[in-house]
Amino acid sequence: MTAPQLYISFPGTARDALGFYAEVFGGELSLHSYQDFGRTDGPPDAVAHGVLSGVVSLSGSDAAAGEESVKIEGAMLSLLGAAEPPVLHQWFDKLAMGGRILDPLEPKPWGASDGQVVDRHGLRWLIGYEPASSTDGM
Repeated sequence: MTAPQLYISFPGTARDALGFYAEVFGGELSLHSYQDFGRTDGPPDAVAHGVLSGVVSLSGSDAAAGEESVKIEGAMLSLLGAAEPPVLHQWFDKLAMGGRILDPLEPKPWGASDGQVVDRHGLRWLIGYEPASSTDGM
């Protein structure tokens, strides 16, 4: 069964945004311009389709003329337990550069560690992990 994948319409910033996410998460980035696809409903060098494939996968494009760009409210991209804690902290710190931390990635009263950040492209992320089991290393 395949999980849904987020496809983002950016306001003319898809190349920068998807490149940023490739720097944060690694993976393989593929970008195709409007010109590549023979589209005339936007600038020739705008991104008509972009895909980041890797541990974190995202797809997106520059919104065509007359289309709305991303405005996410009441939703977060969750990366709970998606990698080892040191990697999750690195991702959180990189996403926070030029963005805004809503809740620091740190231990919470319920025992898990998590935090929330809005990155410089307006996406809100929930990143965290459960504490190591007391049986680890036994």
